[in-house]
Amino acid sequence: MQGWILYRDKITAPEIASNAIDRLMESAESNGVSLIVVRPEQIDLLVNAPYKKQIGLDGRLVPLPDFIIPRTGAATSYLALSAIRHLEHLGVYCLNSANSIANSRDKLAQMQLLAQAGLPVPRTILAQFPVNLAAVQQNIGIPAVVKAVSGSKGSGVHLCRTAPELEEILMLIESVNRQASVIIQQFIEYSLGRDVRVLTLGDQAIAAMERRAAGSGFKANFSRGGEVLPFEITPEIGALAVAVAKVFGLDIAGVDLLFDKNGFIICEVNSAPGFQGLEKASGIDIAKAMFDFLRLKILDFRH
Repeated sequence: MQGWILYRDKITAPEIASNAIDRLMESAESNGVSLIVVRPEQIDLLVNAPYKKQIGLDGRLVPLPDFIIPRTGAATSYLALSAIRHLEHLGVYCLNSANSIANSRDKLAQMQLLAQAGLPVPRTILAQFPVNLAAVQQNIGIPAVVKAVSGSKGSGVHLCRTAPELEEILMLIESVNRQASVIIQQFIEYSLGRDVRVLTLGDQAIAAMERRAAGSGFKANFSRGGEVLPFEITPEIGALAVAVAKVFGLDIAGVDLLFDKNGFIICEVNSAPGFQGLEKASGIDIAKAMFDFLRLKILDFRH
């Protein structure tokens, strides 16, 4: 198989710094895969080109890859989405599709679609400046979590433990950018400093881990120094994670679940999940699992 990893453009990410990409690249050869990293601006997006089995890359024609793995996630630009969609139209299998990435990169849209599907999510509101704090306290409660509409690895997320703290954060955001898109979300106290990350491939949950924040911190992300522990994929967790991925049409997804007294509540879903912590906690070779999955999908895609 020949494949491309599609990374972000050089403006938003001058350096390629990704453990997941490193793992995929080092695992590719032993799994019989020829793999390169490509940025969106390298691809010529020529619609209705006379050549059907080739594509422009860095100004020259090259054979179409068998697959692409987008690693753009929440930072997916219009150009990156266009590149993914273009390759899909040319018959290249994409892990994930442009539409599934577009639907899942907006955190408010995530909550709207998941709630519409009847899945458990925290109460969530879109902040409109000036924010009606009384309405927030009545509908969301205090403490509350303030989030940017897009972001990953715990960036743009803040826990406000008191009403004055929430007011101060919102006033700061308003003073910088009154048009900023910010969501305010119910704080799930039972899950303070810990959550569960589940990785799904197709219709299966293949790996899970519990993440615990360092010290008394609020964010449990492994990339922020959190601890990772093995976690059993129960039928309940597996079914919930797969249901979340299906809402967005994601063939691969990182589903983050919050502990609750009566089960789990969905925190968010990631279309380009990192898996360094998952491999450490579960002992599963996720890079190999992805290549095995790709082989099967390519066969189905071509038939």
